[in-house]
Amino acid sequence: MKPKKSRTRRIWTWTASIMAVLLILGAAGYYNRTTLALWGFDMFLASDVKKKLEPSYKPIDSNPATEKVKYTKADPYSVLLLGVDARDAEQGRSDTMMYTVVRPTDGAILMVSIPRDTYTEIVGRDREDKITHAYAFGGAKMAVDTVENLLGNEVDYYAAVNFNGFKALIDAMGGISLPVEKDLVNDDPGHEKFVVKAGQDKYMGRDALNFVRYREDAGGDLSRTERQQTFVEAIMDEASGMSSWPRIPEYVGIMGENFATDIPPSDMIEMAKAMIQGNNRAIYTHTLKGEGGRHSDTGAWYYFADEEDVEKSKQLIIDWMNPDKTMVDLTGNGGSAQKDTLDAVEDVKSLDQVVTTSSVGSD
Repeated sequence: MKPKKSRTRRIWTWTASIMAVLLILGAAGYYNRTTLALWGFDMFLASDVKKKLEPSYKPIDSNPATEKVKYTKADPYSVLLLGVDARDAEQGRSDTMMYTVVRPTDGAILMVSIPRDTYTEIVGRDREDKITHAYAFGGAKMAVDTVENLLGNEVDYYAAVNFNGFKALIDAMGGISLPVEKDLVNDDPGHEKFVVKAGQDKYMGRDALNFVRYREDAGGDLSRTERQQTFVEAIMDEASGMSSWPRIPEYVGIMGENFATDIPPSDMIEMAKAMIQGNNRAIYTHTLKGEGGRHSDTGAWYYFADEEDVEKSKQLIIDWMNPDKTMVDLTGNGGSAQKDTLDAVEDVKSLDQVVTTSSVGSD
């Protein structure tokens, strides 16, 4: 009987050991689920995503001697995000222009939004006009050159997305969450007619795009810019969810010809992974301050950016691009002047916005 007890003891010992290992692995899987998902992405999805991204790679400088910024995981880099509202085969205008600084090590993103009607020099046209027209006149290159001239900082990369391409993407995701507290009714003469109903749990593609296009509130161009920021953040949140990962190749394929960038596909994958890995991702936003009015010579409506705020925004970008700056320097007590410039902070779960309204006109 003694050998039998010993065998029983060994069985229980092995069973307990196996259960302990499973519990440890289960806990590790829970707390490191993003790491495990990234491993699965690298193993099964990365090559497919890279292949689907290749048609979207469209450098704006065809000169092979031009030295392109080399992406590294640690250093901050800048991306000019262009949201293009083009219909059918038209070139379209960049209704959304965000000078974005990504700090991978800190898991932090700065978005400096430029209102579409901002009056500035259009580089390459030798004239001043609404900044939204830069893309219509000369595509991504003219848009990049014009933004660099306005903000006094170089743009490392650009990424242009046709808003119409988002419709199918958002539908495939099952919708996105948007803060619509009252119905958005667009019905003024000369404007596209639509209604976005408030209080929906998820907003599908058509309503989500109309959320961005809505332009009849008191805030005018500034409120529209803030909705664009919210729209981009909502898509990022939905796409970074664990349930969305296996469908990333499908999402990339849906965007198709609606997406163009000079970020090499392999670098883009690494950038996306670095952003998703940051469990405490924070997005800081600022919209160029100013006021709308008619030009004294032409009578056309423009948004005239405040020169002092433009200078502050230039310095804000310089500081965020400096890898030696800490987040305390940029947003805390160590950098109160910088903190005062920021309009909003998002910690992925909540958005606390300071909304500045100004009455501006349409086209």
